[in-house]
Amino acid sequence: MDQAAAATVGDHATAGAIPKRRRIPIASIEDYEETCILGAGSFAVVVKMHHRVTGETVAIKRLRSSDGGKMELLREARFLDACKGLPFLVGYHGLARDRATSDLCLVMEYVGPSLHDYLRERRSRGSPPLPEATVRAVVRQLLTGGQKLHERHIVHRDIKPANILVGDDHQIVKICDLGLAISMSLPPPYTQAGTLSYMAPEVLLGKTDYDALVDTWSLGCVMAELIKGRPLFEGNNDEVGQLYAIFDVLGMPNSKAWPWFTSMPLAAKMQTLQAQRRNRLRELFPEKRLSKEGFEVLNGLLACNPDKRFTAAAALKLPWFSKVDALTLTLPQNEEAAIVSSALPKKKRVLIIPPPLPKRLKVL
Repeated sequence: MDQAAAATVGDHATAGAIPKRRRIPIASIEDYEETCILGAGSFAVVVKMHHRVTGETVAIKRLRSSDGGKMELLREARFLDACKGLPFLVGYHGLARDRATSDLCLVMEYVGPSLHDYLRERRSRGSPPLPEATVRAVVRQLLTGGQKLHERHIVHRDIKPANILVGDDHQIVKICDLGLAISMSLPPPYTQAGTLSYMAPEVLLGKTDYDALVDTWSLGCVMAELIKGRPLFEGNNDEVGQLYAIFDVLGMPNSKAWPWFTSMPLAAKMQTLQAQRRNRLRELFPEKRLSKEGFEVLNGLLACNPDKRFTAAAALKLPWFSKVDALTLTLPQNEEAAIVSSALPKKKRVLIIPPPLPKRLKVL
């Protein structure tokens, strides 16, 4: 990323990100009928429902129990409300209350199955790699969604295929699940949060004043997975193992390429590992699989040093995106089965929720 782009992120660090306080009407969960479970997280379950009167299909996120998660859910409601109407981000309809438990639920747009399920289904069928034009269309939509999110000074922190939805019309993808999002209006330190396989190296190393560039790293990981069909950096259960997987592909940083790398908490431990000293990314993505213009995008998103990493806005200006492709994804025939499978236990993830933001929602 160029220095001008880096400065832009920093300049907005104190800007307001969340709408002013306003009264939010609350619907009743009894107005909806459950269809199936879409997914399950550490404190909540997402369920597909339809409105008993209007027939509208929605996705409703409800707490697993009344013992915890309420503040996290309300935080997510604030971020979803701030992102209303933005392209390639899941739509937000408001809150609903479960009268039996008095718990609040999030009512969101129903989009379709996750990109994680879509890619897993392709692997199980032995499908060929996605065409570069399809990858370009998906990445363009995701970068646009990320750009709009960052313009509101919100950092998602957990972008991954499981948190990206594929529309039923096969023409659109949308980022969802803002449960770990933070506002750049809050000053650092920021805690470590996200999923290891998609977590930026500066976060893994212990940097506490990171910014929106952690999301563009995650988008680079998603782009690589779209091309490969599986995660680029996987199979690691801790920060050191994950960093080793990253540096073994991108090369171990040195003080010239990343001046402040050695000052990070885990840097000394990384220096003892026998990771590659050179960048092998192009070897894994040769020109027959990814054009020169496409590799420029991938390489810029996956720059270990965040000072050199592309912002979403900068990446979208590159020549690879000069041609706009229509997105057409062929989904598995048994779509509902693929959706329900996302409720199965997921890989271990590092999950630390920051202190609650100042209260802004006033519930009726």
